[in-house]
Amino acid sequence: MNEEIPHRSPRERLYRRERRSVPLAREFVRAALDGWGVGARADEVLLCVSELATNAVRHGVPPGRGFRLYVWPLGCGALRVEVHDSGDGWPGVRMPADSDEGGRGLLLVEALADKWGVAGRSPGKVVWCEFAEVLTTAHCPP
Repeated sequence: MNEEIPHRSPRERLYRRERRSVPLAREFVRAALDGWGVGARADEVLLCVSELATNAVRHGVPPGRGFRLYVWPLGCGALRVEVHDSGDGWPGVRMPADSDEGGRGLLLVEALADKWGVAGRSPGKVVWCEFAEVLTTAHCPP
């Protein structure tokens, strides 16, 4: 596992199950990225945050509950985003029909992030993605 970069501390925030949580999550991560000096790929990170938060609100969070968003820098300039929810179900990439109005979120995450996945937690799951080489750091082995 990658090591955290000491001068760039992890950030986390809890959001309620409501539509306005998605832009709030995106703004929260944008502020973290700005503070860490991320310019390259910031738009890709923010789009993935929007998709993961939207999925949590629409599919992963039971009524009356929320989701937790984590973002933190990893060693060698990588960045990890996690969305924790307490809902049932396991998301997966599917190919929607051209006429479908949704269903493309994880396709975007898969295309933009360098890695992504789902892990179990009790209750619920964690949907995560990672981006390589978005932070400048001198702590990378050759």
